[in-house]
Amino acid sequence: MKRQFETNAIRTQLNRTENLEHSVPLYLTSSFVFEDAEDMRASFAEEKERNIYSRYSNPNSSEFIEKVCQMEGAEAGFAFASGMAAVFSTLAALLDSGDHILSARSIFGSTHSLFNNFFPKWNIDHSYFKIDDLDTIESLITPKTKLIYAESPTNPGVDILDLEALGKIAKKYQLILVIDNCFASPYLQQPIQFGADLVIHSGTKLMDGQGRVLAGITVGKADLIDKVYRFSRITGPALSPFNAWVLSKSLETLALRVDRHCENALKLAKFLEGHEKVNWVKYPFLKSHPKYEIAKKQMKAGGCVVAFEIKGGLEAGRQFFDAIKLLSLSANLGDSRSIVTHPASTTHSKLSKTERAEAGITDGMVRISVGLEHISDIIGDIEQALN
Repeated sequence: MKRQFETNAIRTQLNRTENLEHSVPLYLTSSFVFEDAEDMRASFAEEKERNIYSRYSNPNSSEFIEKVCQMEGAEAGFAFASGMAAVFSTLAALLDSGDHILSARSIFGSTHSLFNNFFPKWNIDHSYFKIDDLDTIESLITPKTKLIYAESPTNPGVDILDLEALGKIAKKYQLILVIDNCFASPYLQQPIQFGADLVIHSGTKLMDGQGRVLAGITVGKADLIDKVYRFSRITGPALSPFNAWVLSKSLETLALRVDRHCENALKLAKFLEGHEKVNWVKYPFLKSHPKYEIAKKQMKAGGCVVAFEIKGGLEAGRQFFDAIKLLSLSANLGDSRSIVTHPASTTHSKLSKTERAEAGITDGMVRISVGLEHISDIIGDIEQALN
C-alpha cells in the first residue's frame, strides 16, 4: 500500500544496526574500511554500491537524499554543503563552454551573480525571460541553449511561474528544466510532476526550519544526477553527515511546520492587503495575486513568504525596519522565527537599480518569512512598526 507524505517523512530510515536503535545514529566518519583487497578494488571500480568516503556518500546523507527523492518523486539525488553549492555544482556539471542558459529574471541574488560574474569566465552565456511573459521564451532559445532555469515562487517577489508551460517548452526543444523549489518545499509542490528534470532546494530554509544548518540538495532524473555526482565527488561540495542527520530529523515535521507557516502567512497577507500604509501585497494564495489560479493548480498552499511594498519608499522602509521589535532582521527564511528582510539592500543589493526593477524589486519592498509564533504577535509587531 502506498504510504502518505507524512508517513514516508518519518518512517524512511536506514536499516538498524546490531544495537537496534529507534532513532538513526550519526555516522561521523570521513572514510569507510574494506573487508579485503578484492572488496577495495571492486568498490573503487564501482562494481558494488557501498560507502567509500564521506565526500562521495555517507549513510546520513543517503537517508536525507532518499527522503527528498520520495517527497519530490525523483529517481536520484545528491546533497550539498549549501543551497548555492547545489545551484553551482548542478549547473557546472551539466554545462560546457559555449552553452547558453535561459533563466527567469526573478531569481535569487547569488544565482544572478553566478550567471553574470562567474559563468562568463567559462564562456557560458545566459538570457533572461520575464516571469509574466512566457510567450517570449521560445524566441530566446538558441542552438546553444542547454537548459531552462527558474524559481517558483520567486525570490523575493513571490511571483508564480506556470511550471507545466515551462515543462512543455523544455520538452519541445529537448532542454533540461531545472526548478528551484526552495520557497515551496516538496510538501507544497513537486515540479517533476509538471515536467521538471531536476529540482534544487536550499535545505537551509524550510527543510531545516529552525535556522541551524546550511545545506542544499538536487534531485531528479538518474542520468542527470549521475553527472552531478561525478562532478561533485571530485570538487568536494558534499553535505556533512551531522547536517544531513539534522535535516533528516527535520523532515519528519516538515508537513506540520509548513501547514502552520502557510496558515500564518495567509492571515498576515490578508491583514496587510487592507492596510492604509501598504501599496500592494503579494502572496500566492491571495485571490489578488495575478497568478492565483496557477498557484492553486500547482501548490498545496501558499508557502511562508509574503512580499509587500510600504508607502513612502526607502525612508519609510528604514523607519519600519528600525521599529520592528519581535521579528528578526535577517536575510534567511523558512525559520520557525519570523524574519523581515529588505531585498534591495541585502539579498539583491549586488544588482543594479535597473536590474532590481526588472526583477520587480522596489526600494520599498519588504519580504517577510512568516514563522511559527502566534499570528496575533506577528501581526501586532508589524502593525506597530507600520504605524
